[in-house]
Amino acid sequence: MLAIDEHPLLETAVVITEFDQPIGETPSPVAIVKKLAFPLEVPIACEADVKSHVRDMLRFGGYKPTGRGKPASEYLRQAVEKSRLSGINLPVDICNVVSLHSGLPISVIDLDLVSEPLTIRIAPEDTNYVFNQTGQTIKLDGLLCLFDDQGACANAVKDSQRTKTSSKTKRTLSIIWGTQSLPGYTSTVSQWYCKLLNDFGTTQFV
Repeated sequence: MLAIDEHPLLETAVVITEFDQPIGETPSPVAIVKKLAFPLEVPIACEADVKSHVRDMLRFGGYKPTGRGKPASEYLRQAVEKSRLSGINLPVDICNVVSLHSGLPISVIDLDLVSEPLTIRIAPEDTNYVFNQTGQTIKLDGLLCLFDDQGACANAVKDSQRTKTSSKTKRTLSIIWGTQSLPGYTSTVSQWYCKLLNDFGTTQFV
């Protein structure tokens, strides 16, 4: 269901999760929300050079992963440092916990809001989408993105508002945006991610 264009640095883990009921009916456990902070003992120690390797991977297509365009994992760290990160919903909170502590960006979208074919590829010039409820847009030129038949819908910086999860979501598609420059790291992160998700639903690798 998902094709990935050849890329010299990208290493992804793609996970589908099915929940027994809409996620709005399953609040995030306190144990998960408490992990949205530092310092904590977690199954993964964030490697000191993860940040630079992730940025190098995103630069390959010409995108500049700095300032407001930095990877989502860096936004999470900044939000925690300013005490601005709180719970959203179960799959997003688990995504944020793993991304925060691993340093790898993770997308999580509602699988029922996308339609095939799905492809991960570098966005061409003049590509953008709305990423929040206020209608703000992000310029995607040169950035690795997930595309469905309507266009770009997720990436390692900001996911599209069109495909974000809601209280009605029952199936999610997650993409861990890892890099070949950290051999084995994406696999380690994805195993922890799935372990947390499996406590609340059924996961499978795509």
